[in-house]
Amino acid sequence: MSLVNLNQLRDTLLGAGTNTILPFLQLFLLVLFPDAGPGSFPLPRSLYSHYDFIIVGGGTAGCVLAGRLSEVAEWRVLLLEAGGEPTLETKVPGLSPISYIPGYSQDWGYATVPQKYSSQNFANRAARQPQGRVLGGGSTVNAMYHVRGNRRDFDHWASLGNPGWDYLSVLPYFIKSEDYRGDPGVTAAYHGQGGPIGVTPAPITPLTEAFLQGGRELGYTVLDYNGPEQLGFSQASFSILKGVRSSTAEGYLRPAASRPNLHIMHGALVHKVLFTGKRATGVQFQHQGKVMTAQARREVIMSAGSVASPKLLMLSGVGPRHHLLNHQVDVVVDLPGVGQNVHDHVEVLGLSWTTPRLISTTSLRKLYTKDTQDKYRTERKGPLATPPFNFLNAWVKVSPEDDPLWPDIQLFFNSATIAYDVGLLSPALWGLDKKRFFEYMSDIYGLEGFSIRPILVRPRSRGTITLKSNDPRDPPYIDPQLLTHKYDVDTLVAGVKFALALGNTSTFMNNYQAKFFDKPLPSCAGEVYGSDSYWTCYVRHMSTTFYHLAGSCKMSPASDPYSVVDHKLRVRGVEGLRVIDASIMPAVTNGNTNAPTIMIAEKGSDIIKQDWAS
Repeated sequence: MSLVNLNQLRDTLLGAGTNTILPFLQLFLLVLFPDAGPGSFPLPRSLYSHYDFIIVGGGTAGCVLAGRLSEVAEWRVLLLEAGGEPTLETKVPGLSPISYIPGYSQDWGYATVPQKYSSQNFANRAARQPQGRVLGGGSTVNAMYHVRGNRRDFDHWASLGNPGWDYLSVLPYFIKSEDYRGDPGVTAAYHGQGGPIGVTPAPITPLTEAFLQGGRELGYTVLDYNGPEQLGFSQASFSILKGVRSSTAEGYLRPAASRPNLHIMHGALVHKVLFTGKRATGVQFQHQGKVMTAQARREVIMSAGSVASPKLLMLSGVGPRHHLLNHQVDVVVDLPGVGQNVHDHVEVLGLSWTTPRLISTTSLRKLYTKDTQDKYRTERKGPLATPPFNFLNAWVKVSPEDDPLWPDIQLFFNSATIAYDVGLLSPALWGLDKKRFFEYMSDIYGLEGFSIRPILVRPRSRGTITLKSNDPRDPPYIDPQLLTHKYDVDTLVAGVKFALALGNTSTFMNNYQAKFFDKPLPSCAGEVYGSDSYWTCYVRHMSTTFYHLAGSCKMSPASDPYSVVDHKLRVRGVEGLRVIDASIMPAVTNGNTNAPTIMIAEKGSDIIKQDWAS
């Protein structure tokens, strides 16, 4: 098939996927989830004149906060979320890739500005930045990896001047949030039962065994990465409960939704926080075409995520003075750190191995069989009950710097190459330039195989989020300035070499006859293949974000000129306003960020309760 025909077919599939196929799929899924259609989170008939707490953003953190704060019966709580209710396909783990299709209704559709030092083989040199626009936020549309991070991440937060955020202080909140459904063995003390979020280990497959054995060949142990240590190879754990996605919308918000003191307003786009002097007293928002206000007696809590929280603070007059004045925003407080310290994990795409054994298409075909659908309908088991592509993770150390047990690379393994779909959807899903993708990957279109993506988990590059305008409907400029720090590039090059060593271990070579796709990247044709300069070029062209943006409302002491919140998550320079979401992370955690965001919200809820009790 020619590139032109493939492009036409891809464009047809992309358009059909969001506009035609999903409504039919959702009708079919009503058979599987008869009690979970539209209306699961009904809107209030009317609003109170005042609330005790207004939570801006009903994502991962916001749903936790709404559930916990409304436990206090005398507190009136209003949750405002721009998106709608979770749609049925989000419940089925095997359908999780749908949420990454461009144009998906429950995603904000963000992208970075063009990057100078990374993403050179991507359309417009920009990286996609999916963010959930739905109750539950990322927990409703993400890949469901349940990863707490490394204990040293949190000890580092505390060492920066944030008391109470060390590992031993935050561990109880991880445990509290969890309903672990596996056999934890020797790490049982690190897991919880009966919490709001189900955590289920993935099934062990022959490919899982090969991955773990490859780690052993390279000198690493097999462990529980949510236990006392993280460095090593592991079976994956997902936020899944009894075969269904376990989001904060389901685990925290649904049990609280019937409380008379909690109002849930989805489809509500917040414009700004309202102030009386320097005290936050309410919010302005738009719902069903009408601009409305809600008043807060105690606090407004910003939980809109790492993109929208700094944006809304700035639209409200809290941020860098000169930037606000440039956009005709009245300044409430000059807070230079708002929208600074922006960073993300960085992954490298394209490292692929082909194999004559059936891996990816076999698992995909199983998703669509009647037996699979019947098994899921009756037992909530089978291929639909777990994410596709046999996702696996490892954490390794490739740099000689600092603590040897503090990983700098996360390896992401899956049972398909990036070209398994002959280029129909992959370029659009990743945001890659279609022509460059074809030039590089067309030789392995449709072939069986696997891929390994090295991910930089402790980036040193820092960027910004800034206003495009003072119109709340406009997205901000997202510029993480990926790979501006030499350490990041050098570490990813070392991570690429580790990935090559893993894919070429005897377990993959002998059991799967794996062969590395060693075609030189055309964009790096001027470099000697396999040299450090070649892999540096490769990293700069094939790197993108890992969708874990953090740090834009940094938690740090007052001595830090870029501090936005203190260790109690209170916004500096004003009263009655906190930020509680991933944006407060001084440095992003080591791995996927959903579980740490839940922890932040659990701890934040307790801080609020303790503050008002006193």
